[in-house]
Amino acid sequence: MPDLTLANARIVLPDGVVHGAVRVAGGRVAGVDAGSAVPRGAVDCEGDLVCPGLVELHTDNLERHLEPRAAVDWPHDGAILAHDAELAGVGITTVFDALRVGMTPSAPAAGPLRDARALCGAIAALRAAGALRIDHRLHLRAEICSETLPADLAAFGPADGIGILSLMDHTPGQRQFRDVGRLRLYLVGRRGMAAEAFEGHVAWLVALRAARGARHRAEAVAAARRLGAILASHDDTTLAEVAESAAAGALLAEFPTTLAAARACRAAGIAVMAGAPNLIRGASHSGNVAVAALAGEGLVDILSSDYVPAALLAGALRLADLWGDLARGLATVTAAPAAAAGLADRGRIAPGARADLIRFARVAGLPVVRGVWVLGRRVA
Repeated sequence: MPDLTLANARIVLPDGVVHGAVRVAGGRVAGVDAGSAVPRGAVDCEGDLVCPGLVELHTDNLERHLEPRAAVDWPHDGAILAHDAELAGVGITTVFDALRVGMTPSAPAAGPLRDARALCGAIAALRAAGALRIDHRLHLRAEICSETLPADLAAFGPADGIGILSLMDHTPGQRQFRDVGRLRLYLVGRRGMAAEAFEGHVAWLVALRAARGARHRAEAVAAARRLGAILASHDDTTLAEVAESAAAGALLAEFPTTLAAARACRAAGIAVMAGAPNLIRGASHSGNVAVAALAGEGLVDILSSDYVPAALLAGALRLADLWGDLARGLATVTAAPAAAAGLADRGRIAPGARADLIRFARVAGLPVVRGVWVLGRRVA
């Protein structure tokens, strides 16, 4: 863990921005000094911004590397390393890799059947070998509308260090896919499902949830407690769904689909996570509430890159512009997700915190990352 000084930088602190230098020793922030001086041996940041490394709680990006084209399976280790390098390059220094548990192997048109247990083992082995640039943690996406969820959950124990377990329900006709036409576009247009098979697939999923959904949900909530994981809801749409999530002990709401649901989450003390791609695009790809509308009411606590890693920092800057507060905008991708995940040692630049840092400039309004450090060691 080399000593490091990032000097002549605009440093984003919890309560504002100062021009100065960040000193690092032993992988931790040793102090912050005001002024534009560049001590001998320091990195001259030339007035660039320096902020804590980004913390990502929910990303599907690993799946994209595991299946770079439809029905093309890529070796686990290669996919994980490519995913790791991509995240490091855009300033993400802590990630909770979202691994799906709960598959539908008997579905009329089954999608990819991932082995989350094998992926967990591959990530752990690469971590132990020192092959990963950033801090990888685990997030289990528990699909309620599935066949294998109980057995998949049983394969994990407290020693696996599962940090987050989210309650997913992608049954057609509700939550993210309450507009079944959007699901048709995804499965037929993107996944290549035969149009004539779609109606049968939808009916099969609806029947599956009716038969197993309540039991699967209860088992997933129990598994979160057994594993010591933070419980997250996903795509809450109605007030009743938010109440159900609160009753189950959810502390995090991933991507509420309506303004009413986001307001109810806030009232229930559940942190609201929103999608950065939605904010950048100006709209949800699934027809759900726009993140800008949530931000306008102060209902965005945490941003997630979801399926576009580069959107995380860009989205935080978009929020900073909307709110007129750079520190507040960047907190949605640093301090707030770290706190929600129970990681008290990161997400802020303060003495004793992990020296996970990024240096970036804004060019034509977009962030250009010029350096990334994890525990004081440069990784990108």
